Amino acid sequence: MKTRAVISFVEVLQYGTMEARENAAATLFSLSLPDENKIKIGESGAIPALVNLLENGSVRGKKDAATALFSLCSYQENKGRAVRAGIVKPLVKILTEYSSQWIVNEALALLSVLAGNQEARAEIFKAKAIPALVDCLHKEPRNRENAAAILLFLCKRDTKKLISIGKLGAVVPLMKLSRDGTERAKRKAKSLLELLRQAA
Repeated sequence: MKTRAVISFVEVLQYGTMEARENAAATLFSLSLPDENKIKIGESGAIPALVNLLENGSVRGKKDAATALFSLCSYQENKGRAVRAGIVKPLVKILTEYSSQWIVNEALALLSVLAGNQEARAEIFKAKAIPALVDCLHKEPRNRENAAAILLFLCKRDTKKLISIGKLGAVVPLMKLSRDGTERAKRKAKSLLELLRQAA
């Protein structure tokens, strides 16, 4: 993949019509699938342009941007680039302002990838995301699984935050998830419940 081609897509993301920006984001997602391309795209300046589309784009634009960013952020260095570009705030806004499950799913999946990054965790706290994440424990199965994974990343070494999510009503949906979720969801829910028990 040639760097010049990526730069042309970045320019479309910055200056194109909304439809052109949506198409550029979808193309960058396809190009980002090979690992070596994730590095080139991350270094090209595409991530801030994708974050801008995530924040200010149409619903389709937000989805295309989130999908591309999810792929790019599987490469560790791109997580920091995305956080520094301001990715957390629009993701948390999606959790609190959108009722459409598929866009909420995209936001949670992306936050779950980012939550392993220390910079991202600090921004998630700053965005006051914990109440929204606890609320997602009451929603559809994929939402619950990703919300539990993010909360585990955020709270596992912080007694105050564990007490906070307990007060926000996390225990009952986590108990349900520990019984009825996927194997991954059960593990996350059981780990969080044990930490909540220890913090009580």
